[in-house]
Amino acid sequence: MSLFLILALMTAAAIFAVLWPLSRRPPDEAVAKDQDLAVYRDQLDEIERDRKSGLIAAAEADAARVEISRRLLAAAEASAKAASEPATGSPLWRRRVAALVALIALPALSAGLYLHWGSPQLPGAPLAGRLNAPLENRSIESMVAQVEAHLEKNPDDGQGWQVVAPVYMRMGRFNDAVRARANTIRLMGSTAEREADLGEAQVAAANGVVTADAKATFQRALKADANNVKAQYFTGLAAEQDGRPDEAARIWRTMLAAAPANAPYRQLIQRSLARVSPDAPAVEPVAPAPGPTQEDIAAAKELTPEQRQQMVRGMVDRLAERLKSDSSDFEGWLRLVRAYVVMGETQKAREAFISARAAIGDDAEKRKRLDELAKGLGIEG
Repeated sequence: MSLFLILALMTAAAIFAVLWPLSRRPPDEAVAKDQDLAVYRDQLDEIERDRKSGLIAAAEADAARVEISRRLLAAAEASAKAASEPATGSPLWRRRVAALVALIALPALSAGLYLHWGSPQLPGAPLAGRLNAPLENRSIESMVAQVEAHLEKNPDDGQGWQVVAPVYMRMGRFNDAVRARANTIRLMGSTAEREADLGEAQVAAANGVVTADAKATFQRALKADANNVKAQYFTGLAAEQDGRPDEAARIWRTMLAAAPANAPYRQLIQRSLARVSPDAPAVEPVAPAPGPTQEDIAAAKELTPEQRQQMVRGMVDRLAERLKSDSSDFEGWLRLVRAYVVMGETQKAREAFISARAAIGDDAEKRKRLDELAKGLGIEG
């Protein structure tokens, strides 16, 4: 019933929009001409006052008076002509026909079109049904909504918080990412990676400032793993922001010395080091990162949805090819598994999961993270 009430209100509004101008009388042309005459007379009086007060010269006053007098005569003739002619406008019968069309034909036509082309008996689709649509037909927002609905009913599901946290980061919902990562640690325990991820979200939520809370988080991460790259980098950034460039340079130089030659984060550290150390080495070229660059993001905005999908497919394929030749990139394997799931290619996600397990060998911590990801994405087994 609410739908038909809305349609009735919309129809009434359309009828009102048609009847309103029909109910207004057309302006009286003779009255308008009389108003013009009054204006010209006032202008003549104004010119005379300006001449007497010395604001304009006599010659200018005479010229202006002649021009306004000419317009006054023309307006007077038009006024007399309008008064002698019968009033024009829409005949009464035309106005009545238009009113009848608005009152009867318009609602009847609208109802007929809706009953023919619409589906008045089709029930509304519940949210749960829409969320259960095939993965490839769903947007990232709908999938996040599904996870949020699940977490609202199951707030102690650590896996759910861990899965949604990186999605919040990509969507720019940094405060939600902080909450999700804090809940992950609370429910699943503290690890160096989880603490570093939480600190990263805290920095993002503070617009790039390493706050006191973020510093404490990174310190916990370094206490668990002194070689955690993310925690090391942000600790250096904190030193730079606190006015201790020498300390920041020391941290980043140590990271560069320990980083593999093909590490994707080398350029970031080198650029950061250049800000605090004039004698820093030049930025070394490295292989392109598997994720999109700023240029990719800018170009993607100009693409059609089909072209954008092809671009994403290309990045995922390049990541898969790179992992075939360098299977030691554990974070790359995690990204590849997530990407395949988001793209709806569950079988490829399982294959990537199996390849990742083979690549990490007997590393218990990495196996645990990989198994948790697979369980959260529903591809375990």
